[in-house]
Amino acid sequence: MAHQTSLERRRARVRRAVKAAANGRPRLSVHRSSQHIYAQIIDDVAGVTLAAASSLEKSLRESLKTGADVEAAKSVGKLIAERAKEKGVDKVVFDRGRYIYHGRVKALAESAREGGLDF
Repeated sequence: MAHQTSLERRRARVRRAVKAAANGRPRLSVHRSSQHIYAQIIDDVAGVTLAAASSLEKSLRESLKTGADVEAAKSVGKLIAERAKEKGVDKVVFDRGRYIYHGRVKALAESAREGGLDF
């Protein structure tokens, strides 16, 4: 059996907690790279992505200095909240993946909350 790294263990632990807390709600999944930040709202029951947003989108790239800062994360959070509202999603469970709830991940979550998503 191969040994897991600490990041893999954290990801598995967070995923277990998210599945236990989901209770049929879609999940807001966050991916953070060194250059950009991405967010998706996923319905795990149906296996489909309901809404997605990232700092790679043309409208955000033109207005942001970079896709790798807190301001970019706030913009992506607002955008994903708007798109979720258009699809009729107002309650989600937050899936931070293997990332610590700090900095860009926290900024995205808080701006999505301000945009009307309920965690």
